[in-house]
Amino acid sequence: MPRRNDKIEAEWSVYSQRFATSLRSARQRAGLSQEDVAYRAGLTRYTYQKYEKGESRPGSPANPTLRTVLALSQVLEISLADLVPGDAPDLRSR
Repeated sequence: MPRRNDKIEAEWSVYSQRFATSLRSARQRAGLSQEDVAYRAGLTRYTYQKYEKGESRPGSPANPTLRTVLALSQVLEISLADLVPGDAPDLRSR
């Protein structure tokens, strides 16, 4: 099993923060509270708050499932392309 690369992990952390900013901005534009979005997407408020912070555990970048990201885009009534930031890091093993 390949070992994770520190550079890739750092890039993922930055990308996760960009997703968090995008998520927070979309929620605010929609005029919804964190609790509203969480409930409508089938998440706990705590889990949703962690996504808006860009982390899953302290010091660990968020990594929501595809199902969760799709639910969030539907709740916020925006496309996946508008929710997920472009220029994703290259996560292939090197």
